[in-house]
Amino acid sequence: MRPGAPAGRGPDFLLYSGRALFLYSGAMKSSSIQILPSILSARMGYLAEDCRRAMEAGADGLHVDIMDGHFVPNLTMGPDILRAVRDELPDAYLNVHLMVMRPDLYAPRFVEAGADTVLIHAEAPCDLRATLESIRAAGKRAGLTLNPETPVAALQGFEDLLDEVLIMTVHPGFGGQAFIEGGLPKIAEVARRLPGVDISVDGGINVETGARCAAAGANVLLAGSFLFKAADMRDAIADMRWTVESARKAE
Repeated sequence: MRPGAPAGRGPDFLLYSGRALFLYSGAMKSSSIQILPSILSARMGYLAEDCRRAMEAGADGLHVDIMDGHFVPNLTMGPDILRAVRDELPDAYLNVHLMVMRPDLYAPRFVEAGADTVLIHAEAPCDLRATLESIRAAGKRAGLTLNPETPVAALQGFEDLLDEVLIMTVHPGFGGQAFIEGGLPKIAEVARRLPGVDISVDGGINVETGARCAAAGANVLLAGSFLFKAADMRDAIADMRWTVESARKAE
């Protein structure tokens, strides 16, 4: 089941051609941990194969990092790559993180290419409210991302448009960085302020850090290197899920 779409949703949740549409939020927080491998860590020459492998290994969906070389000092992939992933995996949940200067211009293109959720940065120099509204108007889930230095207060004024909040526990732009501890109190603060919103976390996520994030209140874990470089991704996902769920129950 896709993040934010547990059984028993209200009338704002629809199914169309086997894919989920989330209309104007109300997206319920998932009752279980969702694990989304980040395809930034996949082998680009074997992207379709690695995406299939991740889903067959028990992933709840795929996380797609989009970088423009301006907002962050790196370039990754564009809408055509996302469309190719959607064509290859028509029923997969695709969670797209736009690390771009003008998400207002690019969000519609990624929605059209097959994104289910589009996350934009609170630091982006654009009309954030209008951008979030446009994502919702297209029937997709919308969310804001907070860089390590950005306080939770940056979400103020947008609460009514948020299906998800992504807490960065690394500086965005490159994979394989070490986990930043300062993300944990931010997760807890978002969980207190917005109890009905999905809280995802990205950066240095493995079994140990994932368990700590879940204990703080996160329910969506985005993991790249740890999963794609595992000897057996199925075992890695199963181990992460068991450990993280155990940590949540202990709280």
